[in-house]
Amino acid sequence: MRTLIRTAFCLWLGVAAGTAWAQTYPAKPIRLVEPAGPGSAVDVFARQFGPMLGEALGQPVVIDNRAGANSAIGAREVARSAPDGYTLLHGNINNSLNDLLSADPCCRLNEALIPVARLTVTPLVMVVHPSVAANDLRQYIALGKSQPQLLTFASGGLGSITQLLGEKFKATAGIGVREIPYKAIGAELPDLLAGHVMTAYLSPVVVQQHIRAGKLRALGVASSRRLAIIPEVPTLAEAGLPGVEASGWNGLFVPAGTPRPVIARLAAETAKILASPAIKNDAAISGYEVDAAGPDEYAAYIRAEITKWGKVIKDSNIKLEQ
Repeated sequence: MRTLIRTAFCLWLGVAAGTAWAQTYPAKPIRLVEPAGPGSAVDVFARQFGPMLGEALGQPVVIDNRAGANSAIGAREVARSAPDGYTLLHGNINNSLNDLLSADPCCRLNEALIPVARLTVTPLVMVVHPSVAANDLRQYIALGKSQPQLLTFASGGLGSITQLLGEKFKATAGIGVREIPYKAIGAELPDLLAGHVMTAYLSPVVVQQHIRAGKLRALGVASSRRLAIIPEVPTLAEAGLPGVEASGWNGLFVPAGTPRPVIARLAAETAKILASPAIKNDAAISGYEVDAAGPDEYAAYIRAEITKWGKVIKDSNIKLEQ
């Protein structure tokens, strides 16, 4: 009986301490670590979302870019931070793919980094430099078959969603396209615009203006439906290559051990922000979908993504880091 009483008392103290923490949180500025490079689609969203979260919480939210290693550098830093709600990760799909490609358990999602809320889901757009002698997807595939290894595609490095989508595309189309890896999401854009790399899979908000200006040519959207902001661009299935779909997604994470009431507060404020007219309007303009999945739903979604892309990694014989 005494043991039960002590256990119940300890649980009560834990709940009381967590509640008290949540009532005083936040008491100082919050750092939102962005593991992608400046100017990338996820960075653009973070710089819109951060001030809105800061206003809701009553404390500034400072964006801190820590790009590199397929978004692992920023994730590692957050995972090693104090679990107090003052260091957040604006994680993306590449962080989940790292769990498949690295033996280092430093920053595994759902373990070292706990999901708070999913923010956006964005279908990727296949674009080529205008110098590529292909006006549509069928011509691109024909070019790849007639001149093996001529074509190149940019990726965000080992295990990035752009690498895996490129591998899925190659396998489905039955052509060879040489991968040119870059150190971070969005780092390939200058080389793509200059024609140093021929193909890339990017967010619509990043490529829309370049498509309109004729600096890039869009061959297809890796989605089940067209995007309202570039309605003239067919899906890859419509263009002649079914079964190739991929979206980038991003969301908030905190270090394991962060008090549950703090996570709940962050999730609740995030849901309100994503339901705001400003975000809904931006989503329509930028071509992403808003999805305020909470901690549990987001965790399940991440597990499903790991299963999906794990098959591509196996089929493409992409090797794990040692």
